[in-house]
Amino acid sequence: MAEAAVTVREILHVGNPLLRERSREVTREELASPAMQALIDDLVDTMHAANGAGIAAPQIGETVRIATIEVTHNPRYPYKPPIPLTVVVNPVIEPLDDEMVEVNEGCLSVPNMRGNVMRHVNVRVRYLDRDGVEHDEVRRGLTAGTFQHECDHLDGLLFLDRVHDTRSLTTWEQFERFHRDEFVRRITEFVERVGS
Repeated sequence: MAEAAVTVREILHVGNPLLRERSREVTREELASPAMQALIDDLVDTMHAANGAGIAAPQIGETVRIATIEVTHNPRYPYKPPIPLTVVVNPVIEPLDDEMVEVNEGCLSVPNMRGNVMRHVNVRVRYLDRDGVEHDEVRRGLTAGTFQHECDHLDGLLFLDRVHDTRSLTTWEQFERFHRDEFVRRITEFVERVGS
């Protein structure tokens, strides 16, 4: 039995105007098309190749409201709770309360950079999966933050737009050297408290 071909697409970087466009919604008919299903496969393959926790279609030059999320033993994010492979199409996120958490984020489209952003702790996420099945879920903690990060891409936003103090910006190397241990300690306590 032949294995499916893997297609890794180029990831666009900050400065590319496509990353700043609001993506258009996908119709159910489009979603079922071979072209859109191939795009979803490309997103998954590209996310895996880059060790990302998620990737949105605009990051590979496609301005449609589709993102993929998956966290399973990711070496870039060992502190993140597992998230099975999830394809979100036309997602809508609604905060469930005012509780926020400060997290240090990075992004495949902003190479070698991290910064602190505030994310809602509890959100309701409504979306279609790749088969057009409707989902209405509550996501909490770091998982909620991951969904918010990927959905921001669909509105033309990068994590840099949400950095509330530019003094928190750091390269990956300097994060590992000076900030990682304290961040992981704080985030581990947070995950234990909220459960995800």
